[in-house]
Amino acid sequence: MIIASIVAPVSDAVKDEKIDPNDLSTDKSFFEAMSNGALEGGKMALIVGAMLIAFIGFMEGINWVAFALTGITVQDMLGYLFVPLTFLLGIPASEMVDAGAIMGLKIVTNEFVAILGLNEIAGTLSERTLGIVSAFLISFANFSSIGIISGSMKAINGEQASHVAKFGLKLLLVATMASLLTATMVGLFI
Repeated sequence: MIIASIVAPVSDAVKDEKIDPNDLSTDKSFFEAMSNGALEGGKMALIVGAMLIAFIGFMEGINWVAFALTGITVQDMLGYLFVPLTFLLGIPASEMVDAGAIMGLKIVTNEFVAILGLNEIAGTLSERTLGIVSAFLISFANFSSIGIISGSMKAINGEQASHVAKFGLKLLLVATMASLLTATMVGLFI
């Protein structure tokens, strides 16, 4: 909330805006509301699943091309790119590239894929690095989450979906900053 307030402070006009309770639902009964909610929930579940498959598949395709052209994966490239951040987080020098690769993997795919990757190398990392990286991974700061949010907004309100999509990279930046802040706080106590 701190970082979001810094990046996008709330104006006085938004604070004073009142919500009319009559605009919240048009359902006439409990059962109508329940059935409409179930239908909307099912639609949202399909959107989330489709977005996850699309983004993970896209990332695997990019990974395959990168490996074919350079001999290293996108995760390896991101590992080197994230070394300055891992240094600032207090990760030991011998583990910076591996930790950065997992952090980068999380941003370009999602937290589930990154946690599976972390599980594969957990035995080679110190307890401090595991704690810091694990704290970084427990957020929705990744491209697939932005796609899920945009797709969900499209299902709920098509007009607002383009507005949300326009701020996708800003959302990713703020979420990543929050993840880094969380990881930094964990690093102070490990």
